[in-house]
Amino acid sequence: MTTVSLVSRSHGVPEIALLPYLLLTFGIAWGLLGVYSFFPEQVTAKFGEISASHPGFILAVWSPAFAAFAIVTYYGGVRGLRAFLSRLLLWRCPAEWYVYLFIGFPLVFFAGSAVKGNLLSDPFPFDGIAPMFAAMGFMFILGPMEEFGWRGVALPLLQRRFVPFWAGLVLGLVWSAWHLPAFFLSGTPQSGWGIMPFFVGSVCLSVILTPLFNASRGIILLAVIYHFQANSPL
Repeated sequence: MTTVSLVSRSHGVPEIALLPYLLLTFGIAWGLLGVYSFFPEQVTAKFGEISASHPGFILAVWSPAFAAFAIVTYYGGVRGLRAFLSRLLLWRCPAEWYVYLFIGFPLVFFAGSAVKGNLLSDPFPFDGIAPMFAAMGFMFILGPMEEFGWRGVALPLLQRRFVPFWAGLVLGLVWSAWHLPAFFLSGTPQSGWGIMPFFVGSVCLSVILTPLFNASRGIILLAVIYHFQANSPL
C-alpha cells in the first residue's frame, strides 16, 4: 500500500478532510494560547502561569493529535481509528533511515554546537541520571505526539495533490505557522527563541521527514522518533 493510500483506504479519510483537520488543529492550539495572550491576568490568576508543563500548553501541543483522532474516527469509525493507531507499532524501514535517526541526526546537533564553540561548555546539563530520563520522557510525550496529525493525516492528504517535496514544504510552512502564538507568551519554550531560525528549521525538518515517512510506508512511530530527536534534551 502506498503512503498516499494509507489514509484514504485504511481509514476512509477524503482529501477534503484536510481543511477541517487544520481548523481543529489551529482552533484548539490558538484558542488555548490565545486566552493567555488576550486575558493574561485573569487566566493566570485562575489557571497559573503558562509553561512547558502547564496542562493548557500540553493540550495545545497535542491539538494535531486530537484533530487527527477526531477526523479519522468521523470518517472511519472505531475500526478506522484502530487501524490508524496500529501504525504506531510498525517499525520496518530501510536500515539507512535508522542510522540517520539515531546517529546522523544527533551528529548534526553536535556539529552545530562545535561550530558555535559551545560543544563542551555544558556536556551534561542534568543533576543526575534520573532527571535526565525524566526530561527525555517528558519530551517524548510532548511534541512528538503532534506526528499523529502532521505526518499521520496531513502529509498523506497533501501528497494526493502534491509531489512529496512540495507536500513536505507546504506542511512545513503550516507547521511553523501553527507554533506562532507560543513565541509571544513568556513561559513557553519558544518565547526565548528566534522566529525565523525556527521557521526555516521547521520547514527543513518537514521536507527531510517526508522521504523517511514515505520510505517506511507511513509509519507514525518513525515520525515520532524523528520529532523527539529534534527536541531531545540531550
